[in-house]
Amino acid sequence: MSTPSQVIALLNALTHGDLDAIRAKLAEARGACEQLGHDEVATIVAEAHGALTGGDLKTYRKKVETAVAKLGHLR
Repeated sequence: MSTPSQVIALLNALTHGDLDAIRAKLAEARGACEQLGHDEVATIVAEAHGALTGGDLKTYRKKVETAVAKLGHLR
């Protein structure tokens, strides 16, 4: 992944799949954000991963939405 738009598309596609697949996509998105130099967004994606792992779906969705919004401002 090389653009914020591609990371946004990945994060927006997280509504389907088993937990392992979603966790893998979150890790991919976090890595892409780090490669793009967007460490703040990478941290938010990591927090979403932690919330998902802890079963806090409300925080998970909020963190994903926040990451998408921040990436949208970077396009």
